[in-house]
Amino acid sequence: MENQNNTQTFFRFEDLRVYHKALNYIEWVHRTICLLPEIENQSLSTNFINSAQVIAIQIAEGSSRNKTQFANHLKTAKSAIRECVVYTAIAKNLNYISEDHFNESRNLLMELTKMVAALIGSLQRGDTTNQE
Repeated sequence: MENQNNTQTFFRFEDLRVYHKALNYIEWVHRTICLLPEIENQSLSTNFINSAQVIAIQIAEGSSRNKTQFANHLKTAKSAIRECVVYTAIAKNLNYISEDHFNESRNLLMELTKMVAALIGSLQRGDTTNQE
């Protein structure tokens, strides 16, 4: 039983709520891009999925680093969130997604942004060597 517990917590990032929220957003993007025309699979869809994945990847990768490096990875995740905002707007402006899908994406991305920002703030408060 103890080995099972160690397996579940071996990767620290898996304990982070923001990581799971990022995974949920990736799932949302995968479900939503099915609404886009086939021709968009080579551009908008691919870029949208990649940016959504970068959010979770940066959280995971940064969690194994020191606090300053983790904060930098989280800032990269925030950049990917902003990219997803743009892809959402493009899809909406081209009438590929509904107003409801647009709002759902924005709400999920706003929540992710707040969570990432809070984690960055927590890391920076805990790092007395960070003078930024």
